[in-house]
Amino acid sequence: MAQRISRLDYCQFLLSSQINYTLTYYADHQPGFSHDLINRQLSKDKMTPRLLWDNVQTEVVVSSNGFILFDDTVLDKNYSHQIELVRRQWSGNTKSVIKGIGLVTCVYVNPELDCFWAIDYRLYAPDDDGKTKLDHVSDMLMNLVYQKGLPFTTVLMDSWYATRTLMLTIERLAKLYYCPLKDNRLVDETDGLKRHGRIDQLSWSEVQEQSGKLVHLKDFPKDHRVKLFRLVLSTQRTDYVVTNDLTQNSADEVQQVCLIRWKIEQFHRETKQVTGIERCQCRKARIQRNHIACAVLVWARLKQYAHATHQTIYQAKFGLLSAYMIAQLKNPSIPMSLA
Repeated sequence: MAQRISRLDYCQFLLSSQINYTLTYYADHQPGFSHDLINRQLSKDKMTPRLLWDNVQTEVVVSSNGFILFDDTVLDKNYSHQIELVRRQWSGNTKSVIKGIGLVTCVYVNPELDCFWAIDYRLYAPDDDGKTKLDHVSDMLMNLVYQKGLPFTTVLMDSWYATRTLMLTIERLAKLYYCPLKDNRLVDETDGLKRHGRIDQLSWSEVQEQSGKLVHLKDFPKDHRVKLFRLVLSTQRTDYVVTNDLTQNSADEVQQVCLIRWKIEQFHRETKQVTGIERCQCRKARIQRNHIACAVLVWARLKQYAHATHQTIYQAKFGLLSAYMIAQLKNPSIPMSLA
């Protein structure tokens, strides 16, 4: 009887491998498995983002003050030519347009424990489902509130998602948001006495620098106001952050809240460095989807193990080589000889 590769088998391969994540490499190191067998069985399976939640929901430690983070990243396929799902899109990592697979992600943060968990994701494939990245974020938000039922108070997101539709949706859910705005966003601080102007052209008093100012965003409802803060992070970088928490009056607190959003960047960086999420070379969209699903599960398992053993996720992953190094130094497979 022909052997079958299970989801667990493939996840174990991604977790154990250090540099090579191709099916050929897997088959070379798994007796009884061939490249064609692995390819065929991966193309028949159908893993969805729900699988991530099924595996992590018992691990998540909830908080009534929880944060939800939304962002996207591009899985680099810049040298691919025939891989399905790949499209040209802007990469914030390279600051350029590259060929890749867009991944929109959702992370839950418990601020009391300073811990976070990836709980949902979507693939950006408008040719398949007609959905934008904003649609995916909205879907995940609704699923979070009405299906997962996780408690949280605040949503953190990038300037790309600071749109009228999404911001008003968050407000209707009685949640708070903090998000940066681009320098050319049009705002009005005069209650309609003047036309909307660029956000980077506003003047700031010393009091406003610390406590923020109420502004109206162009195209929002007439009486709608948000609190705007100007955060001077360096001589070359100034961020403008808005929140619907009109009681917020501390720029320092706003900056601390915004720092929490970098946990989702940490998740993106770690998945790319320890799971091989970008390394699958298979052409079929279904295999790519299954590979990404398994890679995210591998990250979740490594994160769980690292937390339990008081290590970083990199120590957990690359520490797998320690036993090999000890064995080779004790009894080398290729003894060194002097020249």
